[in-house]
Amino acid sequence: MLPGGPVMAGADLFIVKLTGKGGHGASPDTTIDPVVCAAQIVTALQTIVSRNIEPLKPAVVSVTSVHSGTAFNIIPQTAELNGTIRTFDPQVRKLVHERFESIVRGTAQAMGCEAEITIKQVTAPVINNGDVAASVLQSAQALFPETDIASSQYLTMGAEDMGYMQEKADGCYFFIGSANAEKNLNYNHHHPRFDFDEQALVKGVALMAGAAMDLLKE
Repeated sequence: MLPGGPVMAGADLFIVKLTGKGGHGASPDTTIDPVVCAAQIVTALQTIVSRNIEPLKPAVVSVTSVHSGTAFNIIPQTAELNGTIRTFDPQVRKLVHERFESIVRGTAQAMGCEAEITIKQVTAPVINNGDVAASVLQSAQALFPETDIASSQYLTMGAEDMGYMQEKADGCYFFIGSANAEKNLNYNHHHPRFDFDEQALVKGVALMAGAAMDLLKE
């Protein structure tokens, strides 16, 4: 259970397309190598969070895929980087975007490449309303008196499209644990063996219904 305030980060996806000049791997001096340019950009992007964002304001810049080349002896014409940006604060997001574009374009220019940048918002930050969250917490404590329900602040750089709904109406996003070590159901999300204990669905439905009824009474 979560108090009011930020819960999950807003997520952006980015695509960086670099264009150089391809050629033979044995004659790199006749080419403009987008692979080397991409490598420089990946390294430089890691300085955004570590050197431009205040340490107590969370942000993530992750390059998650690099695509380039077709053969061991050919310097390719193009390279593409894909990844994600995660932030809570609009000002932090603005700064990350500014530094991202500056680093990519500056590095590409220095290396002789052309750069095309696409950044697209995938989700808005999930921000719980304090009053709704307090009501949902009370409902959970009444429904599950034997359960240790966390009421402390919890933040994750994971993202959910619930953020768009909460821009339109006050709400509360809550988490229900489903890990069960006895059933070997304790792998993290996105792990190839991830699965969940379906008993969590029963608690989830009960809390959703109970919380809605309690809010309607108010």
